[in-house]
Amino acid sequence: MATYPLKNKFFLCAFFTFWLAWGVIHAIILNYSFGLEWNMAAIDSAASNILLACGCALISYIFIFYRPEGNYAFTIIEIIAVTALWLFLSNVTLSNLISSPDYQLFLKKSILVRFLLGCLVIGWVAVLSLFWYNKEEQEEHIRIHESTEKLAREAELFKLRQQLQPHFLFNSLNSISALIVVQPEQARTMIQQLSDFLRGTLKKEENQWVTIEEEIQHLKLYLEIEKVRFSHRLKTIISMDEDAKTCTLPPMLLQPIVENAIKFGLYDTIDEVEIIIAVTRSANNDLIVKVSNPFDPKTNVPQGTGFGLSSINRRLYLLFARNDLLEVKPQETTYHVTLRIPQTND
Repeated sequence: MATYPLKNKFFLCAFFTFWLAWGVIHAIILNYSFGLEWNMAAIDSAASNILLACGCALISYIFIFYRPEGNYAFTIIEIIAVTALWLFLSNVTLSNLISSPDYQLFLKKSILVRFLLGCLVIGWVAVLSLFWYNKEEQEEHIRIHESTEKLAREAELFKLRQQLQPHFLFNSLNSISALIVVQPEQARTMIQQLSDFLRGTLKKEENQWVTIEEEIQHLKLYLEIEKVRFSHRLKTIISMDEDAKTCTLPPMLLQPIVENAIKFGLYDTIDEVEIIIAVTRSANNDLIVKVSNPFDPKTNVPQGTGFGLSSINRRLYLLFARNDLLEVKPQETTYHVTLRIPQTND
């Protein structure tokens, strides 16, 4: 149900200030223009305007339960009915309060003017009330729409994060299974590293943003697990500018990029592969993360079609409503994936 305007403190103060000012003006007009004595003018103004204020409050309250949709005939009828009720009650009240024959005659002659004035004021309040309720409903619809969109985005982001974990987990468990018999020590090491990585992942779910330094530390746990899987073949070089360490980004954003680089860098070769991760801060304050890996253009398929990179692109769009924050660029025998994160928190 809509909120009654008079429950709003600002609206209530404005309402009573207006009626007080109008009451004074009304009494002055009755005294100077119609020659009523000050006591009669004051009683007339006070009684009629208090009842008129009640009529305005009534018409505004009615609109909580019924507001016309395009057809305003019923609204006009409501305004006329409330005005007629106010006119009847004010005439009865004033007739009882002021018994002067001259005033009684004045009251009868001014009925039409009072009715038109009442219609004008009550109609004006009705228009303001309709505007108030319609504005309130629009704001409520916007709040509901934004809340629904936010929940949908969060649900999709959560789904994307959860889809990334099983892929890496299954690969790690398969490697552990293969190492248990031939290299049990390495298998135990890998289990411990996997446990530390997953524990850190669960903690990251609680935070919406992390610093790039924290993300890199978590990424190193992942790389240690991968190095057990690929032994001496995997080599990583991580460089980070000092002024970029305080930059923030959504958690678990780099791991799919690096996983993608490992996949396309190592799967088609038995040689040592070097993956370079460079973290910098751009002139316009964006966080820039560039991941480079070698690839064989004759045997590798294009890198931008995998789930990892497409999921990151989708996450970035949900967070920033932009499609230009992830760039995949092949250059001769090297793939470069560049991630740009605007620093909205600075």
